[in-house]
Amino acid sequence: MSLAGRPKLLVGLTGGIGSGKSEVGRRFRALGITVVDADDVAREVVELGEPALADISAHFGPLVLTPSGALDRRKLRDIVFADPPAREWLEKLLHPLINTRIQQHLAQAESPYAVLVSPLLLETGQDQLVDRVLVVDAPEAEQVARVTRRDGVEELQIEAIMARQMPRQERLARAQDVIRNHQGLDDLQPQIQQLDQVYRSLAGQSG
Repeated sequence: MSLAGRPKLLVGLTGGIGSGKSEVGRRFRALGITVVDADDVAREVVELGEPALADISAHFGPLVLTPSGALDRRKLRDIVFADPPAREWLEKLLHPLINTRIQQHLAQAESPYAVLVSPLLLETGQDQLVDRVLVVDAPEAEQVARVTRRDGVEELQIEAIMARQMPRQERLARAQDVIRNHQGLDDLQPQIQQLDQVYRSLAGQSG
C-alpha cells in the first residue's frame, strides 16, 4: 500500500486485542484529528452493496448472511477460526480492498496529523508507511477479560487471535510512543493530550 497524498505526519496506532485501540482512536478524533481505523474500514468493504460481500456469500454460502442480507460477522469469524485455508482466502480478498480504502481516507485528512489504527500494523509491515508507531499497552489477562465482556468470545478464540499478534514485549520495543491502559479509561486522556501536543509540534516541524 502506497500513501500518495499522505498527511504531514502519520501515526500508526496499534496494540493487542482488547488493549483499547479503538477508545484511544475515538479520543484522538475528539481532538479534531483524522483517525482511520482499519477495523472500521474492514466493515465498510463488506457492507450491503459492496462487491466483497457478494464474493464472500458465493464462497461460504448464505449461512454467513443475516436475514437482511448483511454479513453475519460472528458466523464468518467462527468459520475462519476453524479453517486456516478459509482465513487465507478471506484475507487475500479483503486486504487489498482495505488498503485501498485506507489510502482514500488518509488522502482526505485535513488535520495537522493523522492516525492509522491497525491491529496488525507491525505484523503486516504497515509500520513502514507511518512516521511514528504508537502502542496501546495493557496486561494480557486484562485484554482477555475485556474482549470476553465486550464480544462474548470464548477465551480459546481470544488466545488464538493473540497468538497471531506480535508478542507484547516485542511490540513495545518497536514503539516510539506508548499509552498505558492499565488503570481504566480515566488514565487515558492525559496521555492522549500530551501526545497530541507532541504530534502537532512534529507536524509543524515537518511542514
